[in-house]
Amino acid sequence: MTAIVSAFSRIGEENAFAVLARATELERQGRDIINLGIGQPDFPTPAHIVEAGIKALCDGHHGYTPATGILPLREAVAADLHRRFAVEVSPDSVMIVPGGKVTMFMAILMFGEPGAEILYPDPGFPIYRSMIEFTGATPVPVPIRESNGFAFSAAETLSLITPRTRLLILNSPANPTGGVTPKAEIDALVAGLGAHPQVAILSDEIYGTMTYDGETHVSLLSYPEIRDRLIYLDGASKTYAMTGWRLGWSVWPKPLYDAARKLAVNSHSCVNAATQWAGVEALQGSQDCVRQMVEVFDRRRKLVVEGLNGLLGVSCITPKGAFYAFPNVTDTGWKAKPLASALLEEAGVAVIGGPDFGIHGEGYIRLSYANSEENIARALERMGEFLSRRKAA
Repeated sequence: MTAIVSAFSRIGEENAFAVLARATELERQGRDIINLGIGQPDFPTPAHIVEAGIKALCDGHHGYTPATGILPLREAVAADLHRRFAVEVSPDSVMIVPGGKVTMFMAILMFGEPGAEILYPDPGFPIYRSMIEFTGATPVPVPIRESNGFAFSAAETLSLITPRTRLLILNSPANPTGGVTPKAEIDALVAGLGAHPQVAILSDEIYGTMTYDGETHVSLLSYPEIRDRLIYLDGASKTYAMTGWRLGWSVWPKPLYDAARKLAVNSHSCVNAATQWAGVEALQGSQDCVRQMVEVFDRRRKLVVEGLNGLLGVSCITPKGAFYAFPNVTDTGWKAKPLASALLEEAGVAVIGGPDFGIHGEGYIRLSYANSEENIARALERMGEFLSRRKAA
């Protein structure tokens, strides 16, 4: 029992859900809350995808599927990756999982143990560090710096690798910063990884369809020299506004695939059958819905950045991907988490404090622009009024 308690004392959580719960409670009390905290598209799942899920239920897809996912969906994932990146992926290397976190969970469990080190982006998705600590491995933060456009630095990342490093986690386009790492930097990283053959790579590309200003998403799948140790993470939640469907997929190197399959069998058995058939339609059907959603996010992105840079003590570089802005609030005089809390409680605007994404998040807050332009404008107005009248506690 002591060992169980000890292990679970190391596990964290995603504070965006705590902020969502508090915002919901304030709304229940009658408060008008504008939620720029949660990382969830505010669009409905496209109708043709919903219809495919309904059809699957009507057609009797009610039972278990293979733990790795139905073959038509694995084939659809492989075809989509070929279309997007001109890479060859075997459906037999594709794993269908209930959301992107499951791939993180599997990969970190495989490589995390006492004495091992796992590198992860900081600021970054908080589940990375949480899971690393749960396994007993040592989390090694890779600083993601505003001065570098919130892209990772190949040189700095490589400098943190030691003989104990077992896994390197990468994320571009990135949560929480919206940073996109350029191809030249990825090229340099991959070249440098040649000297560290013991290091596996988990590439979280869940926001890969969401880039702006002519940026092209560069997938780690495009580098054959690391394919034998690369785990690719993606899914339907962000691209197709399917967060509640819980549908993710990953591509595994052959030596790790069966271990991932066994983890699936031991944990979730399989993904909901109807959800998988909806995923086939998402990937094989019209992609106009994706383009239209990204166009809307782009308009909101520009509105957010312009508005934030007009606030007292706030500066914000332009994010190149995802649907987040990560403004610098150092000059407001506030620490990030107290500011985020005060904005929610006093101004009715839900945002997330940067330290919830890592030790290098202090001085920043995260805003999700997965909300309407009208609500974004209202939120920025409220934030401006708050900062003009409230000094830091």
